[in-house]
Amino acid sequence: MMGVAVVCVVVLAFICHSHSLKLQNTLYRSRRSQEKVLADPSGCVSRTKPKVFTNSDNFSLDIQMPSVVPTASDTYLCTAIALPTTQNAYIVDFIPHASMDTVHHMLLFGCQTPVSSSGYWDCGSVQGTCEDEASIMYAWARNAPPTRLPKDVGFKVGRNSGMSHLVLQIHYGDVSAFKDHHEDCSGVTLRMTSKLQPFIAGIYLLMSVDTVILPGKRVTNADIACDYTSYPIYPFAFRTHTHRLGQVVSGYRIRDGRWSLIGRQSPQRPQAFYPANKEVNVKYGDTIAARCVFTGEGRTSKTYIGGTSDDEMCNFYIMYYMESKHAIPYMNCMDSGSKDLFQHIPAEANVPIAVSSGQMNSMMHMGHSTDHKDNKLAVDKDKAEQNLDQDYHLEQISTWPQSSLQLGQVSGLALDSDANLVIFHRGDHRWGASSFNSQARYQQRSQGPIQQSTILVVDPAKGNILKASGRDMFFLPHGITTDKKNNYWVTDVALHQVLKVSSDGRDTVLLALGEAFTPGSDNNHFCQPTDVAVDTETGDIFVSDGYCNARIMKFSAEGKYIFQWGAGSSERKRRIPFRIPHSLVFLPDRQEVCVADRENGRIQCFIAQTGEFVKEIRKEEFGGEVFAITYSPAGDGLIFAVNGDSPYHSNPLRGFVIDYSTMDILDTFNPEKKEFKMPHDIVETRGGSVFVGDAGSGSVFKFTNAKSHRSVKKAGIEVEELDEMETFVQTKVRPEHNVSKTAAIQEKQTVSLQPEPEEEGEEEKKKSAAKPGRGQGVLPAIITTLLLIPLLVVISVGVFICCRKNNACEMKTEPSSVRGILGKIRGKAVGGLNLGNFLASRKGYSRQGFDQLSTEGSDQERNEGDSSDSENEEYSALPPPPPSS
Repeated sequence: MMGVAVVCVVVLAFICHSHSLKLQNTLYRSRRSQEKVLADPSGCVSRTKPKVFTNSDNFSLDIQMPSVVPTASDTYLCTAIALPTTQNAYIVDFIPHASMDTVHHMLLFGCQTPVSSSGYWDCGSVQGTCEDEASIMYAWARNAPPTRLPKDVGFKVGRNSGMSHLVLQIHYGDVSAFKDHHEDCSGVTLRMTSKLQPFIAGIYLLMSVDTVILPGKRVTNADIACDYTSYPIYPFAFRTHTHRLGQVVSGYRIRDGRWSLIGRQSPQRPQAFYPANKEVNVKYGDTIAARCVFTGEGRTSKTYIGGTSDDEMCNFYIMYYMESKHAIPYMNCMDSGSKDLFQHIPAEANVPIAVSSGQMNSMMHMGHSTDHKDNKLAVDKDKAEQNLDQDYHLEQISTWPQSSLQLGQVSGLALDSDANLVIFHRGDHRWGASSFNSQARYQQRSQGPIQQSTILVVDPAKGNILKASGRDMFFLPHGITTDKKNNYWVTDVALHQVLKVSSDGRDTVLLALGEAFTPGSDNNHFCQPTDVAVDTETGDIFVSDGYCNARIMKFSAEGKYIFQWGAGSSERKRRIPFRIPHSLVFLPDRQEVCVADRENGRIQCFIAQTGEFVKEIRKEEFGGEVFAITYSPAGDGLIFAVNGDSPYHSNPLRGFVIDYSTMDILDTFNPEKKEFKMPHDIVETRGGSVFVGDAGSGSVFKFTNAKSHRSVKKAGIEVEELDEMETFVQTKVRPEHNVSKTAAIQEKQTVSLQPEPEEEGEEEKKKSAAKPGRGQGVLPAIITTLLLIPLLVVISVGVFICCRKNNACEMKTEPSSVRGILGKIRGKAVGGLNLGNFLASRKGYSRQGFDQLSTEGSDQERNEGDSSDSENEEYSALPPPPPSS
């Protein structure tokens, strides 16, 4: 009977396996059918008929390449489409459909008469794009995200615009991407309306035409400037464009000798339209200027401005709007500008913006097919950074720390050079209503300094204390940061001082700024200073001063006073002074300093070298208070912030993840079990974990990306920060395999996980579709089961015979017994082999705790009686009531 059963099982297994293959073949044929539809010119686009998507006034229009196959590198191809209406229409949104794997860049022009009315033509020759003047309306490169136009703003096309046709120009750089002869249908979808828009959008292009970059020369500047002689324009977006040698491009408006930044960006970053400084407008009599900074290092011959990838370009695009009755759709400037004028350009224009290796222009277009595979990995990294806001959410790790910490009011957090968490807390001291008199002098000196260790270095993975220092030094600690030599820069609001302290455990004060216990407002005194930021390159320090003074002070690394500044403002707004500049962060990739202006509920950013105002981030979600900020260069820059209680608002206390460029809130987060009481500082690690120090509860909370947390739990592993990962994981994992979620946790400086690959090469599709997946067939499982059955039967029979022979059935845990075998298997598989420990022992892996550096055991009990006092942390700093107007 057993033989019959085995035969039946085998037959059933083969039937299942055959069905699996049949299903896979069906899916393969379906995929190939879909590929043919995409490759079919008739299936590429519907290029002549608009598609209604909202109502009769709104429609969308596709303009795409008609299944082209470029045959040579640096090919420029154009295609044109007539607008489907004879009336005025307005483009209100652009949605690109292209990948830098095949497209170097694309431009959209509007004109009356295209050069050709055929399907497409070579527009890189003398033919060009249009017979009449062409107006640039849109530009895309490097997998840029869609450009968003402000409300009530549109590009005017149609009857009275002089633009009855649209021309799409695409530059195909390296045609090795087309070696499989696939057809390209890249293009853009235009969302349009026939409703009159109050404001009309346009493009102002500043372009250098005569720059020569000398070989080996470290810096070459291309300067452009023109006087503006038309009606006011309001820039809302900007774009930079160079080829491989460009390092930074900056655009300015000059008015009455003052330079105001419109936008500044590295052309090696995704070449999207980025939000401009909206505080700047341009009116008659102003000057518009731009500078491109190039390097000739690595070149052996002169480089000229030109159309090929071996040439260079210097373009600064300003997307603006103006009143419809004065609308001008396109303006340009190609004048070099005087040397005297550019002697006064802000120093920031000469500072290259750091970019990650995945963003380097070498992957944008190398012109050599041998580099294509290497570039694919970098492209995947760019995609990860651009999709930071997708599937990204921070969640608390409630099991962190693994052991209790004895903390007082947590006032400051930092990271040391080993990426360990540094906690600055107040021990048994409290900031209450009687801590200071009306002159801001500390009233509790008789208590002496804090006797506990106020600086704790903590393992970010487990939460155990690695090092403790700072005994008998501080009275009321506040902010802390570290420099590249791992020294601590701290502020003490009772001492009114900024101190540089060694981190070797000896508590040596290396530098003291300010006079102990003496508040003041001159260059040698502070009044309750709150925080310190350190320039990672120069070592210069920035001090936010503070509760009494409303200023940011800059000192050299040696402590020499340089200058100070107050709050920034736009020309159209009244300047509002700082009301407790509470937290500082230095942005190394932008050379800026951002300030959490606590009681004004805003974040302001300034150029570090000059103190010039750059931008302001103010959100209703902050609830009128922003306590602390930190920064990550991931993507286009992320600001992490925490808000605080306000007597005038009831917004919940939580953390925020903010896109620096767009100023949009990408995520909010808060603890799951305990609520924030007074989140006082925040820091983000290289691996993307975020720590929040809470002065109200004497806790530190740890948060990490929910996507990584869920996927890690699925795998049964606890892993925290995976700093390194084999590169094949990025490209070879199929999207539908869950393991890719676990394997893809990477990027030292990105908060997001590497997303599952959206596309893979045609060859890989064919191979993976043709071969059954290893985990998809049932045959291996059946075979394994069939092999185990005889083994178990033999063992059972042997045990039974042994029992009958010896008249005793003692189940000893020996190798010959079933329990012995299973016991050893169980011991190895469950008790002896910890998969988390196994991974933790491998390069690039560490144990994951996540989460809350909270003092939930004894600390919680100790703080319960003090909760009312700790909530008075900044009792003397209650904000004044809002103005009645």
